[in-house]
Amino acid sequence: MSDISATRPVPSKLRLSILMLAAVYPFVTAILYVLMPLTDGWPLWERTAILAPVMVFSIVYGIAPTIQRRFAWFILRQPRPAVA
Repeated sequence: MSDISATRPVPSKLRLSILMLAAVYPFVTAILYVLMPLTDGWPLWERTAILAPVMVFSIVYGIAPTIQRRFAWFILRQPRPAVA
């Protein structure tokens, strides 16, 4: 019986977290720039109730899959693929 896990590359959580931070920070900042004038005078918990779902769904269904697809080579510590 062969050990399949020995041939599978181990993803780097540090590299993934750096890429996620680089993508999420400007995204959240942009959302705040749009949201703040529209919710002027609202309590913080109400603003957060609007911000959190937009942020979470965008990250889970948009940002994270895109990062994992486009930067898999970096996250898995492999050489960058040649551009055809």
